[in-house]
Amino acid sequence: MTRWGMVIDLDLCTGCAACEVACKSENNIATVSPGQAEMGRAISWMKVQTELEGEFPETSAVFYPRPCMHCDNPPCIKVCPVGATFIGDEGIVGQIYPRCIGCRYCANACPYIAKYFNWYGPERSESERRHLNPDVSVRQAGVIEKCTFCHHRLQKAKELARAEGRPMREADYQPACVDSCPTAAITFGDLDDPNHRVAELKEDPRATRLMEDLGTRPKVYYLAPRE
Repeated sequence: MTRWGMVIDLDLCTGCAACEVACKSENNIATVSPGQAEMGRAISWMKVQTELEGEFPETSAVFYPRPCMHCDNPPCIKVCPVGATFIGDEGIVGQIYPRCIGCRYCANACPYIAKYFNWYGPERSESERRHLNPDVSVRQAGVIEKCTFCHHRLQKAKELARAEGRPMREADYQPACVDSCPTAAITFGDLDDPNHRVAELKEDPRATRLMEDLGTRPKVYYLAPRE
């Protein structure tokens, strides 16, 4: 059984936020006004966070790209009263937007702050609408949205492999954040397939997961900076 996951090497991440921009563009994520952002209503399915390590003046910055963790034991699906949040057979935690009633239980249950409430219907000019990705739905006001590991790309990869009469290859399916990273800091693939590089990297001694003591079993691993 396939189990899609990700390994992010913090030694290679420069904090350029190319992954964040690519994610917004690929998934039709709405932008908000400065006033809305000040109220905490900005939406970023992939968010690059900065942490300072060491004591001044010997400080250094470490950048943490943070998508949805796509947990194997996701707390968000346990609290949704309408089944709008679910985990698929291949480990991707999805969101059924037409079913969502906007109660925000899942957002409160997520310890990684990976779910976002859409406070208003996006207003886009005709020029902006022409740049929307037709493979991804445009979410309306009142629903929760989140990173899907660019699930639409998975469907296209499966269809291509089926048309060519072959199994899927490792490089067939890559989320937008992985494709855009200039330093190849993000590796994606099947965590349980020993032929995929991501399966090798997650066994690296530097590999760790955010707040894994909570028992959520995230499928996003981080390679800690070398000493």
